[in-house]
Amino acid sequence: MSVETTSAATLAATLLGPLYPREHLARHAELAATDANPGNNPAFAAAMQETSRVFSRLAGPALGRDDLELDESDASVLRLSDALTRDARDRLLRERGPDGAPLLAHVVVHAVAYLGSCVVRRHGGAWRFRDPLWESRVALRSRAGDGELSILSWLLRALSDDEVGRGTLAERYRRYVEVPCTDPAALQPFLPVGRALPRLKRPRYDTLHRYLKAHLPELRDVGEHFPSPERLVELEFEWLDFVVLGDGRMLLMHGPASSGVHLMWLDAAGFVKSAYYPADAFPAHVVKVQDADRIALVRSLLGKELVEELLWWGP
Repeated sequence: MSVETTSAATLAATLLGPLYPREHLARHAELAATDANPGNNPAFAAAMQETSRVFSRLAGPALGRDDLELDESDASVLRLSDALTRDARDRLLRERGPDGAPLLAHVVVHAVAYLGSCVVRRHGGAWRFRDPLWESRVALRSRAGDGELSILSWLLRALSDDEVGRGTLAERYRRYVEVPCTDPAALQPFLPVGRALPRLKRPRYDTLHRYLKAHLPELRDVGEHFPSPERLVELEFEWLDFVVLGDGRMLLMHGPASSGVHLMWLDAAGFVKSAYYPADAFPAHVVKVQDADRIALVRSLLGKELVEELLWWGP
């Protein structure tokens, strides 16, 4: 297989295709939709946990990271994501296991159990077992709603040419697990609610500093990761609006920039995260508070109105 054209679909066919029994391939769609453990046999969960433990022990040497610490914590997902480099992927595609399959196939199959176990043990997820087990999903109930996480799809996409080496496995885990399961009540309120916050026109670092001092003196520092003065100039904001969220727990700055809409979330310590969405210059985007947990970004893209729902503490 040419590693220069390794898509998620190619990986699925090359890595996993030979592992399926022939009768499974003929019934793949049916099996993918069927509960493989309707009797709730605890042996299924025990098998996944044991597979996760094996992966924790062997993943580091396999990926060329002997110091890789995998303890089923959220932080360990970031470490694993960083270890999924192009060099490691290509080497494991070339090397073969005792069964003749690429070693990468074994890494992927075991990683499904590991990542699923992180969600189950840390965030109250529940396995939705399938046959074969590597196609199992994890059901998760959170403030974002109820859903099923396709861990296998996350891994294959993270190892594809489009994403390998970019840390997208950690991004998906953060977006679909960590952020929805965050307890926003743990954030300390620091801003008053209901204060009028006028629009800042033609933002620059100096005008933003004066604005915050005049209208939001409780925010003592924008934080070390806030865009630098030079970066703020590069973004070419037309204006910035300010919204106090979560009963004073977070401040959202948002505005149209040179190529779309930028949103920045700050808490009492300053900058927390940001998000960018491409958008038309006209009509202007709007941020609306939907309910106690959600905000909505309404924007136009190529003449079509789009609505992006977000938890108020960010994506």
